[in-house]
Amino acid sequence: MIIVAYLAGSISSAILVCKMRGLPDPRENGSGNPGATNVLRIGGASSALLVLFFDMLKGAVPSYLSYLLGLDAASLGFIAVAACLGHIYPVFFQFKGGKGVATYVGILFSINIVLGLVFIISWAVTFLISKYSSLSSLVGSLMVPMYLIIFENYNSIFFIIMFVLIFYTHRENVKRLKNKEETKTKIY
Repeated sequence: MIIVAYLAGSISSAILVCKMRGLPDPRENGSGNPGATNVLRIGGASSALLVLFFDMLKGAVPSYLSYLLGLDAASLGFIAVAACLGHIYPVFFQFKGGKGVATYVGILFSINIVLGLVFIISWAVTFLISKYSSLSSLVGSLMVPMYLIIFENYNSIFFIIMFVLIFYTHRENVKRLKNKEETKTKIY
């Protein structure tokens, strides 16, 4: 299942949606990142929503299938991380992928709808205040383990690992945020 999750994560929804819709390659346009936010910039909301949906699906399906197979929590965590790593380092696209956020959100919804909602609400509130998608993703990723620690008294090591991974993929965004050079995202 770890291999299946990694391979599912390696399918780049952004590149495929852009090809199907006759849009430019997201790796060579906009921010250069093959993710939903960049597809929003170069192809509009409907293309970005497709990318978001399929990126979430490729995290949710392996995680939920693993749950149905009765695998233990540790195995589920490894499988979920593998899906995100496939998205970030896709074998089919020279190991240059997206930032893993939408795939992580799909995993959250497949684990527990409340965790998915914690992320989405945190992301939305941060975005409404700041207009920075990158900052919103970081805050949403941080709020999930914080929620679990504060309200559920739950071992949140997987969620902390995912926050660190998402922080790592956003390291250039963090530098731009710090230097007040990050681009705000416009939702059409």
